[in-house]
Amino acid sequence: MTTTRTQRNEILVLGGSGKTGRRVTSLLRHRGHEVRAASRGASGPARFDWHDENTWEPVLDGVGAAYLVDSLREDADVSMAAFAKLAAERGVERLVLLSHRGWVPAEGEEKLPCERAVRESGAEWTLLKPAWFTQNFSEEGYFRRQLLDGELVLPAGDGLEPFVDADDIAEVAVAALTGSGHAGEAYELSGPDLLSMGAVAELIARATGRDVAYRPVSPPEFTAFGEAHGLPGDFVELLNLLFGWIRENRFAELADGVQRALGREPRGFADYVRRTAVTGVWHG
Repeated sequence: MTTTRTQRNEILVLGGSGKTGRRVTSLLRHRGHEVRAASRGASGPARFDWHDENTWEPVLDGVGAAYLVDSLREDADVSMAAFAKLAAERGVERLVLLSHRGWVPAEGEEKLPCERAVRESGAEWTLLKPAWFTQNFSEEGYFRRQLLDGELVLPAGDGLEPFVDADDIAEVAVAALTGSGHAGEAYELSGPDLLSMGAVAELIARATGRDVAYRPVSPPEFTAFGEAHGLPGDFVELLNLLFGWIRENRFAELADGVQRALGREPRGFADYVRRTAVTGVWHG
């Protein structure tokens, strides 16, 4: 039996246990929405695996809107295009994609192909393009270990980044999934301040009363540092790329996506540090 539109009241959240997905799920449920938080580890109709297309149709049954995160593989756009098209064909009316701020593509390369896949799906779409998450420095991110050791060792130079709070990303996602006026929008999401890694270390040190310093290193030095601390080589390579963009100030500008989507100012990094410091997360 075909599912009718009136029955399509669930909201699908891919990566429902992830950094943004669990926040989107929690906020939707708090506001009274029915949510299907999907992941590889879930069971029944909430089980979803980008690499197992047999999980795709069941996870879409009864869904009217979906929050999408890609597979993080080189061919992520291929699976995203197929899934987004299937979602539209199955009656999903809204797709909200967690993307990222763009980069300069290689010759002949699509700039952000997963975005194109969602735009061409046939459903209403909204794109979220966040800066670095403030939560990368908490227990949810790799850099907490360095902070506990008292030193941020990163190849970011004196570059600036407008860190955005993952709670703001979730609020924008929920607005786009449940409210009007967001279709066709590409929201660049940032916090209210441009900060260097030195400023990040200083803010955390001030809030915790601990000695925390920032030591800028070159990419080869960071590679050696990562190897010495047991980090996977592909992860270190990715970090060198991302921190290189910060070092170059590639995205060192504030965005107004939070303001446009929510009608308020974004949360600041200093506010995040004060909230997080009281939990003792940087005291081991």
